[in-house]
Amino acid sequence: MSGVSVSCAVVIAAFNEEDTVGGVVRVARAFTPEVIVVSDGSVDGTVGAAREAGAEVVDLAVNVGKGGALHAGLRAARADVVILLDADLTGLSAAHLETLCDPVRRGELDMSIGVFEGGGFVTDWGNKLTPHLSGQRACRREWLLAVPDLAAERWPEPAITRHLKATGARWAYVELPNVAQVVKEKKRGFWGGAKARTKMYVSLLTYRARRRG
Repeated sequence: MSGVSVSCAVVIAAFNEEDTVGGVVRVARAFTPEVIVVSDGSVDGTVGAAREAGAEVVDLAVNVGKGGALHAGLRAARADVVILLDADLTGLSAAHLETLCDPVRRGELDMSIGVFEGGGFVTDWGNKLTPHLSGQRACRREWLLAVPDLAAERWPEPAITRHLKATGARWAYVELPNVAQVVKEKKRGFWGGAKARTKMYVSLLTYRARRRG
């Protein structure tokens, strides 16, 4: 894994993200030609927006959750290293993807995890409070495919963290200046966003209990 000639792909899991996924894809395409969007049972224009922006699209018929969507994207990818991105990012640039990918591509880290810095109070605060839940990562594709329960977890970040510890992987946080996310309350309305956020955190925080049971 030494040397910067190692190939790198971008995998984006998206559920009803027609307003933002095209912009994320265009930035990713400026970094690598291999950009895969997995539409996780979207019922809006996510598939069309991703294809128009130049992504290869895996269109899942039903919503399986982020873990299942990422697993499908990883299986479709061909590169040695993959960058995982959320579909609702703003302020992203190809330089941010270079920051994520390079330490893994050079063999210095097994995983880099991106944390927001200066993108906005709400997303900065949430990302810094729980940086281990960040969806912006770079890692070897085969390592990610070996994460137990990856495809079964609606929110896979705790499963990935557990595998990092179990395998003794080398990882580090890297800052992504001026990057932010469109908050759920803005995308779905206050009550719809709050409900979605609550369900997400319940799933994340009960991971250990569910896997022990």
